[in-house]
Order: sequence, then C-alpha cells, then structure tokens
Amino acid sequence: MPTLVLLRHGQSQWNLENRFTGWWDVDLTERGIDEAKAAGALLSATGHDFDLCFTSLQSRAIRTLNLVLEEMARLWLPVTKDWRLNERHYGGLTGLNKAETIAKVGEAQVKIWRRSFDVPPPPLDSDSPYRLDHDRRYAGIDIPESESLKDTIARVLPYYEAEIAPRLREGKRVIISAHGNSLRALEKHLSNIADADIVGLEIPTGQPIVYELGNDLTVRDRYFLSER
Repeated sequence: MPTLVLLRHGQSQWNLENRFTGWWDVDLTERGIDEAKAAGALLSATGHDFDLCFTSLQSRAIRTLNLVLEEMARLWLPVTKDWRLNERHYGGLTGLNKAETIAKVGEAQVKIWRRSFDVPPPPLDSDSPYRLDHDRRYAGIDIPESESLKDTIARVLPYYEAEIAPRLREGKRVIISAHGNSLRALEKHLSNIADADIVGLEIPTGQPIVYELGNDLTVRDRYFLSER
C-alpha cells in the first residue's frame, strides 16, 4: 500500500515575526529545529520508513527534511528538490508584518490577499530587496511576480502527477517536506477539497500528515501522526 507523508517545515524566523515569507529564504527558529527533530523521532517510533524524499528549493523545508532524516538514521535516502514545491509567492507583501499590513490597508483587503482562492497579492516592486532575479537556484526559471493559491496549485499538481504519483503507484513510500500553500495544493487534490474550502485549511508546522493510499492512489486514510 503506497504511503505519502506531507510535512510542513518547522517554524521559521518569519513565522515567528508574523511576516509574509513566500519565496524568500528564511531559516528555522530553535523551535522549528525542535519541531523537525520531534517529527523525525515520531516517524521513527511509529515504524514509518521512506524510499524517496521530495522538497522545495527553500532552506527551511530542506533543513526540516534533513533533520527528520537524521533522526530516522536515513540521511542516505534520495532527495529530489524542485522549485514547484516552493511556497506561494507573496509578491509585494513579501517581508511585511501581517498585523502592520492590516493596520495600513485594512483587514478585509489582507483577508482577500491571504484567503481568496484566485486573487494574487500585488506584484513585487522592480526595486524590491526581495527579488530573486540573480539567485542561482532559480536560473532559467520564470519567477512569478506574485501568486494566488490557484496559481500555486497550477504548478504543484502537474509536478506531483509527473514525478511523485508514478513513484507512489510503484508502491514507494514518499515524504514531501514543503510549505503551507504547496501542501494545501496536494491536500486539495488528494482529499478532493472544494475551492471555497481549501483556503481555510490550516497546516501546522512540523506535524506529519499521513496519507494511506490505494494502488490507484485513492485515499484510504488521512491523519496527523501525532493523533494516533
């Protein structure tokens, strides 16, 4: 039976500071490191093991995965990194404190940017310090100026179908260490969640979500490992 574990990275510094992060590379806090280690210890203690690992090109997700695999004595497992598992690009909101942004433009507008399905935030300014045009990891990639959740899903799901689903159909055990919105895309697909409902789905940091799948990748069970 194929098994897929989804794991949102541990708490990042900008999670702690309540800032919009998106594609900007931010490290884990000490709490985030502890969350990742605890996730690895829990996976190991409950008898989980993996054949393949996938993550984004962002350090917080990569480091979370490494800490998990270290706890499981599985650092040797193959890991594939791809930008299509990156967090949603928050465009011009990148780096802004969420509470301060609400005070500036109003709660209703921020709610639209954060929680609507298909309305992206304003684009990143051409002179923004958070532009990634010269970041080597994104060479040759058409970096978005901002993304809605719908835009994020449009890049995550084709990657899942092309690269991850075939491995699951082979019976491989897979872990994906990624981000709140890229994982929302996968949860929407796997659990058949409506557009209007997916924006309200909260994915906590550092808590493994286990999907037990049939050979046709239909969901047999889905649960937070900490609740079993």
